[in-house]
Amino acid sequence: MQTSARNVFSGTVKAVHMGAINDEIELSVKDGATIVASINRASRESIGLHEGMKASAIIKASSVILLTDAEDYQLSTRNQFKGKVAKITKDSVGAEVQIALPDNSTITSVITSTSADDLGLALGKPVTATVKAVNVIMAVPRQ
Repeated sequence: MQTSARNVFSGTVKAVHMGAINDEIELSVKDGATIVASINRASRESIGLHEGMKASAIIKASSVILLTDAEDYQLSTRNQFKGKVAKITKDSVGAEVQIALPDNSTITSVITSTSADDLGLALGKPVTATVKAVNVIMAVPRQ
């Protein structure tokens, strides 16, 4: 898939939970991890998304929120990725932070430089990247 999004996870749809308006999609990715997306039922139907098919989850880097003390809280975000800071690219305004995950994949977040400083982000620091299910875009190959 060619996209400008920094975070693309490919896998197999493990489950589809239908709601009145939105459906919840569970995508099984590398090493058994699951990404949850909440998408409009009409959108799910229009792309033909169903259990057992190959699909990709796309997450904009600006939708990835970083926490350095997530273990101290119960969070409502369905997608939580524990890892370590692998790379930080920072200027006077913004910071792009790449998180190395245990399965050797990465997730990237774009935050303000002030937030990166306030969090004390440094290479190797443990961090949790969180993404709300409504911020996950699903994609499937054209048939």
